[in-house]
Amino acid sequence: MKISDLEFNKNEDAILTTVADVHYKLEKISLGGGKEKILKQHQEGKLTARERIQALIDKDSAFFEIGAFAGYGMYEEHGGCPAGGVVTGLGKIEGRMVMIVANDATVKAGAWFPITGKKNLRAQEIAMENRIPIIYLVDSAGVYLPMQDEIFPDKEHFGRIFRNNARMSSMGIPQIAAIMGSCVAGGAYLPIMSDEALIVEGTGSIFLAGPYLVKAAIGEDVDQETLGGAKTHCEISGVTDYKMPDDQTCLATIRKLVSKMGKSPKAGFDRIKPTLPLLNPSEIAGVFPENPTKPYDMLQIIKRIVDDSDVTLYKEDYGKSIICGYARIDGWAVGIVANQRLVVKNAAGEMQFGGVIYSDSADKATRFIMNCNQKKIPLVFLHDVTGFMVGKRSEHGGIIKDGAKMVNAVANSTVPKFTVILGNSFGAGNYAMCGKAYDPRLIVAWPTAKIAVMGGTQAARVLTQIQVSTLKKNGEAPDPQGEQAMFEKIKARYDEQTSPFYAASRLWVDAIIDPRKTREFLSIGIEMSDHGVVEKFNPGILQT
Repeated sequence: MKISDLEFNKNEDAILTTVADVHYKLEKISLGGGKEKILKQHQEGKLTARERIQALIDKDSAFFEIGAFAGYGMYEEHGGCPAGGVVTGLGKIEGRMVMIVANDATVKAGAWFPITGKKNLRAQEIAMENRIPIIYLVDSAGVYLPMQDEIFPDKEHFGRIFRNNARMSSMGIPQIAAIMGSCVAGGAYLPIMSDEALIVEGTGSIFLAGPYLVKAAIGEDVDQETLGGAKTHCEISGVTDYKMPDDQTCLATIRKLVSKMGKSPKAGFDRIKPTLPLLNPSEIAGVFPENPTKPYDMLQIIKRIVDDSDVTLYKEDYGKSIICGYARIDGWAVGIVANQRLVVKNAAGEMQFGGVIYSDSADKATRFIMNCNQKKIPLVFLHDVTGFMVGKRSEHGGIIKDGAKMVNAVANSTVPKFTVILGNSFGAGNYAMCGKAYDPRLIVAWPTAKIAVMGGTQAARVLTQIQVSTLKKNGEAPDPQGEQAMFEKIKARYDEQTSPFYAASRLWVDAIIDPRKTREFLSIGIEMSDHGVVEKFNPGILQT
């Protein structure tokens, strides 16, 4: 499929505008609670969460932030919660990849909102799956009390974090905690359940109950430093291991501790010397259409991501609505499963519409996923899917059975899976292409992504028909203008809920990335996963 210069430029302008919007929003989010709160933290002799991370990671190394949009547009009645009040992501310390979790004390004193807990659990999940060390930079007032019922008691709430602390210790995953500010109540367990704990003099404090609560509970008068400061816990209680004079020394000491960690066995994914794509990755912005319903050749996207632009296609002429192929990304061997948006003919000469999964393409993808598991090759899923094909012919042909087999293969896959949502990710297509529910090691979205049961227009039509039918039964049928207004209102709400920002705010995706950086993201993910363990693949019902 050839793209004209005019169409290429139109596509490029559209996608770069969305990328600029992402960067604009991220700049605001990076300010946390605002410039005044940042200044106050500096006046207290403390670095901000993001400054601490930059001082901790290797110079000139990248920090891949996870969950930057967590809480975006949520909790407005509580003053908002930028980045969920905690900064998390992957970085390198002394050349070793680690997960970093840094409370942002400029946001409600680092208090834990429901999304804060979910984000911390995601960071721990990534560390556990990939067996990489985790560093906690603690500066938090504990649970945000007005919402305690949504963060405290349930399985995936606050307490799960301490359970994960214990599990990681038993798995031999190093955990280092630096108490760089307040550390109160249940939150006090996190650093102390880590393997080693540092505390900064003058600013770091840790106790189950602060001075005010102690006074109220037992009538004792005690100041914060005496109750739980660095001197108390390094000289009297023995709770902490290292007393640090300031943030900079504390972070430098963490680097020293990480530098002396022994090496763990690798998973053994194949890697050779990387080569750049022959086709320019920056051209992705021009190849991907600005109109989400327009066909395009997914292979042209893939060739701008993989080494030498070289892909070995599996069953090239069968099941053409899904592309399966072997390639390398930054030297790493990968298996790619991608939706094809072109209108193509199948092996029987029948037309297959782009973005839809047919029985033959589901069968092809299932077999390919099994092959990658057998050969220990990480899987990359590229979404632009509207769902499985519907209709009498598809049902008679067993689309449910073939779709179920593909979902089963994805669910049972033991090699690392990485998901990139380029455009649509609707219905069961989201599941079959390794959506969030199917445990991708990392999942990201382009700013053009849409995630929902179905598209906004289709959903609005269905919901409008239901509402109009109900009104007619009550003798209150709207006129055509009223019906159109109802449709537009429903569609606007649905479109908002399908946006990548809505998904990222709820951690359905780990990040929204610049499409031109897809290759870099995948390389980081595979390198991270090479520290993990790959279990033996058991295809389950696929054996029958």
